[in-house]
Amino acid sequence: MPEGHSVHRITRQFARNFVGRRVSLSSPQGRFAAGAAQLDGHVMTDARAVGKQMFLEFDNGLWLRIHLGMYGAWDFAGDIIMDATIASSNGRMGQTNQRGTDLDALASPGPDGDAVLDSAGENSMHSIGAPRRTRVRMAEQETLRQAQGPSEDTFPPEPVGQVRVRLLTDTVSADLRGPTACEVLDPAQVDAVMNRLGPDPQLDDTPEAEQRFVDTVRKKPTRIGLLLMDQSVVSGIGNVYRAELLFRARINPHAPGKSLSEESLRALWRDWAHLLAIGVATGQMMTMDDLDGEAYVLAMKNRADRHWVYKREGLPCRVCGTHITLEEMGARKLYYCPRCQA
Repeated sequence: MPEGHSVHRITRQFARNFVGRRVSLSSPQGRFAAGAAQLDGHVMTDARAVGKQMFLEFDNGLWLRIHLGMYGAWDFAGDIIMDATIASSNGRMGQTNQRGTDLDALASPGPDGDAVLDSAGENSMHSIGAPRRTRVRMAEQETLRQAQGPSEDTFPPEPVGQVRVRLLTDTVSADLRGPTACEVLDPAQVDAVMNRLGPDPQLDDTPEAEQRFVDTVRKKPTRIGLLLMDQSVVSGIGNVYRAELLFRARINPHAPGKSLSEESLRALWRDWAHLLAIGVATGQMMTMDDLDGEAYVLAMKNRADRHWVYKREGLPCRVCGTHITLEEMGARKLYYCPRCQA
């Protein structure tokens, strides 16, 4: 499932390429035909991300809410204008298919400015959404073919697969497949959804947002490993960031929320804001500090070299040498060091 940084990056692409433009909406697979008809032909006026959810506003006052869930993904095609921040730091975004893009020029820059490509596809620009390597490989091959292919390639491309909704301008298309949620909401309904979500430091990194997080956690007997995945407590954290944040803080994932000190929770919030900002800027869940030179290049290329505990079960802890533990918590895999996080 894409975590908060990916959804923010997707939303920036909509802001650059769709906001302010009249958009045609359709449902090639037919399942969203009625919803698409409500928005078809209207101008997109806003694009917002809150945690793992995206909200697109149109000039008729209606919104399109998208939650990618486990299997959703966006494919972009056409004359894509990269978000300035993303393009300057790392044009490879989650998993999005952006045809006609110079992959090497937009890949993550290394310390000397050279492109660094991610072997796992975690920050691939080709198919933003669920991190499935088959999708990334197929998208990369298709992107390279079209980027290097004949100039008479047609736009818009034919829909591929079960496209729930297509958004189309005169120069750009975006196809959505496999989302958990895709619905049209009025402003009151949007407010109700957003009000149920926990604070997102990309939207609000004020002392009030921090205090809301601290107060919510300290009231609950629930284990902190579950609370961090609860989108009503804090927005955007998924399995990777949960494991890495708790290790960086040396917090036992089984500790009840109410047992944690206010100081430790404030530090946890600030670290989440820090790591989320890195993820939005680079497209990668880089959670190891102070990497430079060859270590940085390796980490940008390979997920195994940029995490402390995630997917390192049975391997020695990078700090104490104890084998990393894998167990299930909240129906998701949990990784932690039983010594550092005792």
